[in-house]
Amino acid sequence: MNFAKAAALFALSAAAVSAQVNIGEQKPEPSLPFNITPVADFKLPWRIAFLPDGRMLVTEKSGPLWLVTQTGEKTQVSNTPAVYFQGQNGMHAVYLSPTYAKDQRIYLTYAEPGDYGGGLALARAKLVITPTSAALENYEVLWRQMPKGKGGQEGAAIAFTKDGKYLFLAVGDRQRMTPAQDPDQPVGKILRLTLDGKPAPGNPEYGKVGAETISLIDPPRDTELAKTAKVVSTYTFPTPNMTRAETWAMGVRTPYGLALSPTGELWEVEHGPQGGDELNLIEKGKNYGWPLVSYGKNYNNTPIPSHDTRPEFTKPVLYWVPVIAPGNLMFYTGKKTFPQWDGNGFVSGLGSQSLVRIIFDGKGGAKPAERWKIGFRVRDVEEAPDGSLWMVEDANPGKLVHVTPK
Repeated sequence: MNFAKAAALFALSAAAVSAQVNIGEQKPEPSLPFNITPVADFKLPWRIAFLPDGRMLVTEKSGPLWLVTQTGEKTQVSNTPAVYFQGQNGMHAVYLSPTYAKDQRIYLTYAEPGDYGGGLALARAKLVITPTSAALENYEVLWRQMPKGKGGQEGAAIAFTKDGKYLFLAVGDRQRMTPAQDPDQPVGKILRLTLDGKPAPGNPEYGKVGAETISLIDPPRDTELAKTAKVVSTYTFPTPNMTRAETWAMGVRTPYGLALSPTGELWEVEHGPQGGDELNLIEKGKNYGWPLVSYGKNYNNTPIPSHDTRPEFTKPVLYWVPVIAPGNLMFYTGKKTFPQWDGNGFVSGLGSQSLVRIIFDGKGGAKPAERWKIGFRVRDVEEAPDGSLWMVEDANPGKLVHVTPK
């Protein structure tokens, strides 16, 4: 056998070994091992966050935030921000701060209105609850996407670090594609920020500077400025490059799910185009390839090179063809209600109307377990303090349901 043939066979063998696992063809289980009990209805509910006493905060995509009891009693939270509600944009997620027990702070992510559309915003406020009301106080926007504009796929998921000092913010590509590979544009990125929304020390390009150039012009008074202005002098000065300083990883598309595993790994789920939904292990400085590679294809049916053709990009650990359209990702840590699932991950499914359980090995690996057909578009699944699960339906009206063992 000549050298060329041997090299070719070796390359094919290596490609086969490194091929990722497609779990898109996984069949749903014949029955559900849990009961699903509807509790309340909302208009396009998006995310759930549990208070320590078991009550919930629930966001609606059109803007409202609700305080909800486990029996379905709802109180609208006042002083919430205006949102850009159109297409995939609107109010997104709510999270309790790691310091909630001390200061009652919560975090919100949403599309902030602006010129020609909106932009992702990260905000923080104090949640004040009385026997008859709930309100936000000391509201502050910590981070905002600039420039604003059209396009959905904002991502908007948060994951706090184990030490409670930093947060990861998932920023989608806003359907703009190419800027996901531009290190200077805050789209298609996983950011790592302080709790105040500033670049976090230890980021790959933290502390580095860029350059900004300004020009001074001399407009003659008796002529039209736009045609005759002359540059008198130009100055270039260093300036912090905020997007580069904030970025932890890049090249993601629609990162709706972001969560730290019990062993401290950061995991993300995102929508692919036609095919190619991904479960990614997010690591410092890695590039996940969108829109240059995918296991799916464009909506106009033009092909996209596979991850297998570009080794410089990090492959997903698992992917789905056909898609499940993931809504979120969470890790279950209950010891009593569903003890057999302790440490496992759950991915909600929109188009697939499913709930998927995934087993993580704590070493960067994952494998599928069950896939259950729920019967509605599952936007979010979360764990209550008692270990039971709760889900919201992506619909108007959309159900809030309680999941308990059979």
